[in-house]
Amino acid sequence: MLYQNTYKGKRVFLTGDTGFKGSWMAAWLIEMGAEVVGYALPPKTEQDNFVTTKLAQKYKHIDGDIRDYDGLKKAIDGSKADILFHLAAQPLVIASYADPLETYSTNVMGTANVLEAMRKTSIRAAVMITTDKCYQNNEWVYGYRENDRLGGKDPYSNSKACAELVTQSFRDSFFEKEGNCLVASARAGNVIGGGDWADMRIVPDLFRAQRNQTSLTIRNPNATRPWQHVLEPVSGYLKLGAALLAGDQKAATGWNVGPYQNNHTSVRELIDQFQLNLKQRGEGIIDVHYPELLNQPHEANLLKLDISKAIAELDWHPRLDMAGTVEFTAQGYLDEFAGGDIYAKRVAQLKMFCEA
Repeated sequence: MLYQNTYKGKRVFLTGDTGFKGSWMAAWLIEMGAEVVGYALPPKTEQDNFVTTKLAQKYKHIDGDIRDYDGLKKAIDGSKADILFHLAAQPLVIASYADPLETYSTNVMGTANVLEAMRKTSIRAAVMITTDKCYQNNEWVYGYRENDRLGGKDPYSNSKACAELVTQSFRDSFFEKEGNCLVASARAGNVIGGGDWADMRIVPDLFRAQRNQTSLTIRNPNATRPWQHVLEPVSGYLKLGAALLAGDQKAATGWNVGPYQNNHTSVRELIDQFQLNLKQRGEGIIDVHYPELLNQPHEANLLKLDISKAIAELDWHPRLDMAGTVEFTAQGYLDEFAGGDIYAKRVAQLKMFCEA
């Protein structure tokens, strides 16, 4: 399995392990033989990937809030971790409009708490996860590079830009001077895959409609995004973490871990590809509506990532094209609908991904 030689026997502290990406990452780490300690809020529903895969039975999970510095510090100290992956966040644009204070307190002060809590501990490497939306979006037709300006109009995007700046400040002010831990950040694209049931997300909404045979309303069909299966960015985080653990000081910076350019497609095109995939499987397709919705909260129409730096300097490459991304994602949801041992099905997909 990819990266097993690096992580087997390593102690890993993982924030946000009850979330979508965090639960997939926890499974991958477990399968490599890592000793995982997870720290996150409890899962929101019984449908969450953390619950359906019964991850709580497979490693040590601590219910906690990254805004609780004392609880977080105690958990990190007790873990005696070699490496930390910070995935805990308020991850939704629309939710950030509804509660901007929670978004900023979680994504900015929560990140600062993680960085401060891991100083002068056993941790030798840390990967702080943000988002492609951390860039000041000028609706450019080319992908954003790591040295482009950070920004963001909505509270979520802006809070993630702030998290990047907080990470950079801690790296420059403390970690480089103290010399005991290398810290990097990673910016993924729009992540999809089985196990994501968050509200106000296109693919979960599509599969809710497919399962219930109801119609689907799309609010921004022409928006272009860098779509990628969840295992793509997780593989990037693991690759980056391996470089940091190996002492590569040049890796202690910001990185884009998005998809290839042909995975940058519109929402309408993404929906069409899922409809085709479901039809080819003999599954029911969905009645989709694209009404003109007025007075919607601002969301960028065009967003692309440039991953040439990760390819050239980390030797990290995406493994799935758009057809593979849709195939893996659809299979992940249909695996859930079929029931049975969901964890075993996730591991089977993980092994297929590593062999792709």
